[in-house]
Amino acid sequence: MIRRKIIPALILGTAVAVTACGSNASTQSAESSTQDVLAETETSDESLQEAEADETSEIVTNLSKIDNTKWQYNEEDNVYYQLGIQYCENPADTDYEELAVIVPAAYMDASDNGDGTYTCTLNTTAEVNGYTAETAPIVFPVNTPGYAAQSPMTEYSSVSEYTDAGFIYVHAGCRGRDAGAPAGVTDLKAAIRYIRYNEGNIAGDMDSIFSFGMSGGGAQSALLGVTGDSELYDDYLEEIGAVMGVSDAVLGSQGWCPITSLDSADEAYEWMMGTTRSDLTQEEQSISDGLTEAYAEYINSLGLTDSEGNALTLEQSDDGRYQAGTYYEYMVSVIEESLNNFLADTEFPYDADASSQGHHAGMGQGGPGGKGEFGGPGGKEENAEGGNAEVGNGGGPGGESDDNTGKGDFASTPEGNMDDVDFTAIDDISRTENSSGVSISGTFETAQDYIDALNANGTWVTYDETTNTAKITSISDFAEAVKTASKGIAAFDQLDESQGENTLFGYGDGQGAHFDSMLAEVLEKLGSDYASDFAEDLSTEDSVGHTVDYRLNMYSPLYYLLSGSDGYKTSNVAKYFRINTGIWQSDTAVNTEANLVLALQNYGSDVDYSFVWGQEHTMAERSGDSTSNFIEWVNECVAAESE
Repeated sequence: MIRRKIIPALILGTAVAVTACGSNASTQSAESSTQDVLAETETSDESLQEAEADETSEIVTNLSKIDNTKWQYNEEDNVYYQLGIQYCENPADTDYEELAVIVPAAYMDASDNGDGTYTCTLNTTAEVNGYTAETAPIVFPVNTPGYAAQSPMTEYSSVSEYTDAGFIYVHAGCRGRDAGAPAGVTDLKAAIRYIRYNEGNIAGDMDSIFSFGMSGGGAQSALLGVTGDSELYDDYLEEIGAVMGVSDAVLGSQGWCPITSLDSADEAYEWMMGTTRSDLTQEEQSISDGLTEAYAEYINSLGLTDSEGNALTLEQSDDGRYQAGTYYEYMVSVIEESLNNFLADTEFPYDADASSQGHHAGMGQGGPGGKGEFGGPGGKEENAEGGNAEVGNGGGPGGESDDNTGKGDFASTPEGNMDDVDFTAIDDISRTENSSGVSISGTFETAQDYIDALNANGTWVTYDETTNTAKITSISDFAEAVKTASKGIAAFDQLDESQGENTLFGYGDGQGAHFDSMLAEVLEKLGSDYASDFAEDLSTEDSVGHTVDYRLNMYSPLYYLLSGSDGYKTSNVAKYFRINTGIWQSDTAVNTEANLVLALQNYGSDVDYSFVWGQEHTMAERSGDSTSNFIEWVNECVAAESE
């Protein structure tokens, strides 16, 4: 592993330009000799970093490093911490652009200043869980459901799960969707750059930074993983006075239910879940059909392949909705794998009501006693007699929101375990309710009893008791039973600009704007009255002169991962990803998350993923809890790096 060495001759408090070795320097802004190397070779990210290791970049900032005379101590958790650290020179919003650092006390030698603060120096020999001050990984939470703002820590909050594991915990406030993309990811990148600027000044291995988040936070965590050092962010980083010449790449990224790939999310949603809609107007049905066709064209242009190198494409089916082809069959296999994992993990009798504790708790689904969520897609009918399926209320959890400003931020104490959070209740995303789908409740004595419950409204799952495996009849039947649409036509770029993602791609005034160019083309072909609104928004420039297509690329992981894209190999993509999702959620289509996994695998990243049966929009895990599993995964990644 290549390490950056920052020469410590910095003049703090004044603008500085310091020569530094940088393995993670931007592949677009590196020195000319590095560009020559990159032009001659098509290599993995690891070899790109090796090629850059001998080059230099200038660190330019007016920011001082973290003041080691101002640490505070928490005796119960045995940690030192600092709050309220400004990580950019020209913050756009001082309410958010600050960070906190929490460090296991063993990594510090401290002297009491007598005023509640301590002067600390690094102790590089003491160990916590096998880590030292120089080798400890840094974990970086992104708790931004619905792309909301994340408030900085204003008082100490325990994160002992992480510090007891020997990790450094860095919590950065960031602006939310009302500030307009790319404000949130820009702030998070600026915070990472500032922490890395402090290499050698504070504890932590700056080559081992791991981000993690759920929902919109999972999406922004994934973006941190994919967009490392992307030149597209430079204008926005410079605007807020981020440290320049320092990498913002991460080693690993964890995302639960990442609401991402917004450039194609509307189309993916209609392709998978459009058949579950009812009472559509003629225009709405035409839009749904148009988006489905656009999705097929999109998939066929990507060049995705499966693990054996087979091209994944869609073909038109008899119903006109492109439910055929190798990509379709691949998605069927993803769904069936999820169901069969559940059958393998779960011991019967299975208590579905007891497992509902996991609905918002990120608990696993299987194992003794059925520890995990297993509610239907929406309201779960209580059944005292147990073991029976009833027609549920369908749709995703949570009702329609009246407030889509996104100005609120998540969890004033977000630093600890997120497992108990109902993200759908706080993300201000518009959801509707419908009457389709099945609901599961009570105790099921056998796997066949459970399969019968899934088939309550019609047979779509067949079960082989001898192999304890199941197959589904079709994706549309799967969606109708357990993944019915809970968002209106154009689920993310809604026609009235009222959805949270519309605000995300607005212009910093909290108002919505359109961003989906494929949807715009559909509306233009249909002669829709909405077409002119889309055309206007798609041509509007933001404060630094970029239109929404530029900003959408910054928030589209596949732009950086696919060989046919202009963004391919223009960023330092994380080596490790962990992606977990509740496959029954109606917040986004399964294929959106599957595309991300495929693209990462095609790119060469190490991807640990799980599509968890029976869970919805939650921190889904097949077993155990999300925090423990994340910590274990980080340990495994760090161990792999040392081999």
